[in-house]
Amino acid sequence: MAAKKKAIVKKKSTAKKTTVKKQVAKKTPAAKTSTAATKPAAKKTTTKKVKSTSEAGEFTPYTVVKNEEYMNEAQTVHFSKLLLDWKRDLMEEVDRTVHHMQDEASNFPDPNDRATQESEFAMELRARDRERKLIKKIDESLNNLENGEYGYCEQCGVEIGVQRLEARPTASLCIDCKSLDEIREKQHM
Repeated sequence: MAAKKKAIVKKKSTAKKTTVKKQVAKKTPAAKTSTAATKPAAKKTTTKKVKSTSEAGEFTPYTVVKNEEYMNEAQTVHFSKLLLDWKRDLMEEVDRTVHHMQDEASNFPDPNDRATQESEFAMELRARDRERKLIKKIDESLNNLENGEYGYCEQCGVEIGVQRLEARPTASLCIDCKSLDEIREKQHM
């Protein structure tokens, strides 16, 4: 009798193990296929976005050729176009904000609604103020471009570098001077 009970218990425990294994086996391939299916799709859409932006005539980074003169005519034209496009986009955003604030300005009877609207307007105005300062920097960069001073550090006179200018077209300091400047700022805080 005891032997029969042990055999029944063993059969039940092995049956449970196989069902557990089958369930795990079913979930694992499904998870792998769904992950694998999502990754290539993400890569494809990224590739398409890059192609569509370059085909649309938007930003295309400048590729540096070996032994190329720094801030030659091609680079000057590229950065001039980049700065002017950026300035145009910021100016359009300013116009959009002005129209939005004129159209949406209303006197709500509820104080909470008025406070919400005023805080939204304050945030927009703060953002536009930052953009106004950025437009000023863009104008300074365009003036430096015309004078032949664009792309050179204001403190030490070293080339800033095309890659740094691609990342931040309004950069006026080389990476070393900027790093020292940031260290000084942290020490004075």
